[in-house]
Amino acid sequence: MKTLKTTQELAEFCSRAAAHDYVTVDTEFLRERTYYSKLCLVQMAFPGDGEDDAVLLDPLEEGLSLAPLYELFLDTSVVKVFHAARQDLEIFFVDKGVIPTPLFDTQVAAMVCGFGEQVGYETLVRKIAKESVDKSSRFTDWSRRPLTDAQKDYALADVTHLRQIYEFLAKKLAETNRAAWVAEEVSVLENPDTYIINPEDAWKRVKTRNSSGRFLAIVRELARFRENYAQTRNVPRNRVYKDDALVELASTKPADGKDLSRARLLLREARRGEIGDGILAAVAAGKNCPTDQLPKVDDSRDKLQVNPALADLLRVLLKAKTENYGVASKLIANASELDAIAAGIRDLPALKGWRNDVFGTDAIRLCNGEIALAAKKSAIKIVEL
Repeated sequence: MKTLKTTQELAEFCSRAAAHDYVTVDTEFLRERTYYSKLCLVQMAFPGDGEDDAVLLDPLEEGLSLAPLYELFLDTSVVKVFHAARQDLEIFFVDKGVIPTPLFDTQVAAMVCGFGEQVGYETLVRKIAKESVDKSSRFTDWSRRPLTDAQKDYALADVTHLRQIYEFLAKKLAETNRAAWVAEEVSVLENPDTYIINPEDAWKRVKTRNSSGRFLAIVRELARFRENYAQTRNVPRNRVYKDDALVELASTKPADGKDLSRARLLLREARRGEIGDGILAAVAAGKNCPTDQLPKVDDSRDKLQVNPALADLLRVLLKAKTENYGVASKLIANASELDAIAAGIRDLPALKGWRNDVFGTDAIRLCNGEIALAAKKSAIKIVEL
């Protein structure tokens, strides 16, 4: 197998890849010790069975530029094929603001084609390529050099089998006229906002039962400081302090270093220095937040007047629809969305786009009493009223 180690070698491969309809791509990275993923390896392949048609790219080689790769990513004549692409795409977006286009995610396509929810790559290799994947190198330090032959074989398999998987799924999507469904799902991955983490919104990810505006203001400031600190120093946010420590600080409201030293869940190194000062400043900012700027939890969904019988009927309808179309049910709607529909909410993903065609239209008709459901042997039928 060939490992590209120079910009010239990468440019030559990308030039050859640009002559094909698609190129499969995967990455290996580390994120345990950093905020942003550290790219350690890129695997690529285009159609063919030649030895040089599938390669490894070593981004850790000194002097190597990824510019030819990004040029290929922006070539709209070549489909870029990934499996479960989000984390891979985040790496390239953070590095150069580049999102490959056009994009095809085989995990999304497999869900649309009836392979279940969030189907893994190994499953698709087994079911479509009729091969197996050696998992022995899955949990490895990809930043260490030299790479072993086992590591290289494992990494390359992530793009060689992907060619057959892509061709199979693309053909099936064309036969069922569902390519637009996948494009609609992939549009989220193509949106730069998917990869931008705004420190101002970091508090919304912190789970707490306390809905007091003042308490949440302190949580907001602590989460904002932690996110900013982690991003600027490229360290994991949990290395600054974990969520349980954040919630404890918002409850105890430390005013000085002495108070901070009593925190049970705060790491010792976070009780002093720049992090300690940042915590105290964040707590003070939250305590002094003007009343009209206090955050509020959106609890409107918790107050919905759900008709449980109607919600149950919607579940039956969804099951019937997904079995009929061979689509993973959670790809269309989850339990909370079904409850929301039964409560009269209409601004929902399940009622838009291809989901509306498959399920949403009849879901609303069911809510409006225009149709009923009947059992006929093992099937559920729609009855017009």
